[in-house]
Amino acid sequence: MQEMTVGSNQAGQRLDKFLHKCLPEAQNSFLYKMLRKKNIILNGKKAEGREILRQGDVVRMFFAEETFLKFSGQAAQNFLCAQSSRPDVCPGGSAYITAYRQLKGISVIHEDQNWLILNKPAGVLSQKAKDSDMSLNEWLIGYLLETGAIDAVGLCTFKPSVCNRLDRNTSGLVLCGKTLSGTQTLSAAIRERRISKFYRTICVGKLREKVRLDGYLQKDTRANKVDILTGDTAWDHSSDPAHIQEKTASAVSTICCPLASTDHYTLLEVELITGKTHQIRAHLASIGHPLIGDYKYGDRNINDMLKTQYGLEHQLLHAYKIIIPECERAFIAPYPRQFEILSKDLGL
Repeated sequence: MQEMTVGSNQAGQRLDKFLHKCLPEAQNSFLYKMLRKKNIILNGKKAEGREILRQGDVVRMFFAEETFLKFSGQAAQNFLCAQSSRPDVCPGGSAYITAYRQLKGISVIHEDQNWLILNKPAGVLSQKAKDSDMSLNEWLIGYLLETGAIDAVGLCTFKPSVCNRLDRNTSGLVLCGKTLSGTQTLSAAIRERRISKFYRTICVGKLREKVRLDGYLQKDTRANKVDILTGDTAWDHSSDPAHIQEKTASAVSTICCPLASTDHYTLLEVELITGKTHQIRAHLASIGHPLIGDYKYGDRNINDMLKTQYGLEHQLLHAYKIIIPECERAFIAPYPRQFEILSKDLGL
């Protein structure tokens, strides 16, 4: 028999969803058959699978050891190594510990019982693009394993994760859920646009006053590029049908506030009202003020000059400040060193 007590990170979900996490190799038909036959019970009683779990509930599975191992897969290995004092030797923890030890420059801006706010450097993925990648998400879990905030067994049914993403070459603040309730709260606040997000960047040219930019973002997935469209051009009906299928159009709004400027460059604080792929980069480029270092949307001659002088190889964009209503405070990520140097040398 296997017995599991529902913790805070498992509470609030349906029993059948919980069982799928514990037995990822089992099909629906098998799980519901085991529930009907009372080979899986909840708090000593027959269950249907629709029950919402509460903290302290006890799930018992009356399986042979080989059956449990067969349907548990990696989850079973996590259970078997959960008592180890070294998470790096656990099959469920080794990849995360590796990411934690190898990815450099990540710092913790804030941590409490439910949330983490991390400062991501440019060059680090927020989440994996392919299986071989290491990302901030793996670093997060490795950090929590290394510090003892979670153990391998907990990863069977809940994995802490980033709640918002930044482009690989955008630095700054990333919100992370440490617990299920924390993840749900942050995700809801992001979805409902209750979190205010501010970025700092340096753009080409002199932007003299605060401006709100509205339009439609049309994404070309084949080129991995977006266009900002306004008025009658909000949707390109002239494109060939196959190409249109790879495009989406979303309303976007960006507020740009100049902080300092010269005749050639402007230091901006940018507030995102929406949050779409490449929104800031495309919006500023659409009004003739592309970000420095941005080879996809920017001025190649200026970018080549800054690359030669300062080694700037990507857009200079930093997620600087986040205001979370539940905290009633702002969280700020210091500028990266390269941002500080460029600001000073460009007279900003």
